[in-house]
Amino acid sequence: MTITYRLACVAALVLLAGCSGNRQPAAAAPPQAAEAAATTSLPAEGSPTAPAAPAEDAAAAAAPPAAAAAIAMAGPPAESPPTAAAAPAREAGAATTGLPTQTAPAAPAPAALAPAPAPPAGSASAAAMPADDANTYVIGAGDSLNVFVYDTPQLSMAVPVRPDGRISTPLVPEMMAAGKTPTQLAKDITERLKEYVKDPNVTIMVSGFVGPLSRQVRIIGEATDPQAIPYRDHMTVLDVMIQTKGLTRFAAGNRAMIVRGEGDKQEKIRVRLSDLLKDGDISQNVEMRPGDTLIIPQTWF
Repeated sequence: MTITYRLACVAALVLLAGCSGNRQPAAAAPPQAAEAAATTSLPAEGSPTAPAAPAEDAAAAAAPPAAAAAIAMAGPPAESPPTAAAAPAREAGAATTGLPTQTAPAAPAPAALAPAPAPPAGSASAAAMPADDANTYVIGAGDSLNVFVYDTPQLSMAVPVRPDGRISTPLVPEMMAAGKTPTQLAKDITERLKEYVKDPNVTIMVSGFVGPLSRQVRIIGEATDPQAIPYRDHMTVLDVMIQTKGLTRFAAGNRAMIVRGEGDKQEKIRVRLSDLLKDGDISQNVEMRPGDTLIIPQTWF
């Protein structure tokens, strides 16, 4: 039943009580009024509202003409089944004030925000990576360098890297070069020249390559020209054999071995050089790494 109908019933009861008080003091409420008041309470959860109609008709019949007119003006109650969410609030209101209460529907919960998409690989993080990597050339003892100072020919010259890894140039008599990249060495010389030249611009060019010992590839045993070779990017066993001019007539090429250092451990890789050089077995063309040693044993007969 609607709130308007219930309020009309309460108003009718109040009007009836007032009329009774004017006629006779301390008179008990008529049974019809008590029955009408009982019908204004909220029906139990899940019970149908249709059976309450006879009690309401009885209350309207027992009320005086003024109350009946108020009920008639309110009109019949509209069928509206109570929702499960509003039932506890209406019961609490009926218990405290005697009048039914109405609660606003709960606001819908805000939708969860989707996580921000991760930046694509290779954008900002890839741009922050250093330009120098493991394949950048490192200067070693025995290299030949050209030191060029822009617009200062008196300071530009070709110098060798001494066995102790140092170089000597005008105004910079001692500078460690071994273990540095050409770019790093140019920056160090620039800092030293700032004491004598305004805004020096230095460039280092490597003209003779030996490299540090840790980045050399060594070939020993029955090679035609055993030697230490500066490592080049993606160097293979075939590149090494071409530079060492192949095998001798006493070489046991199929028993060759690559010794590779991995920290404190050593890894041994078997290579069949005779199959690679004579039969063209490319599967034996193993890629070399800096510091590898290729050992070619001698045949037994």
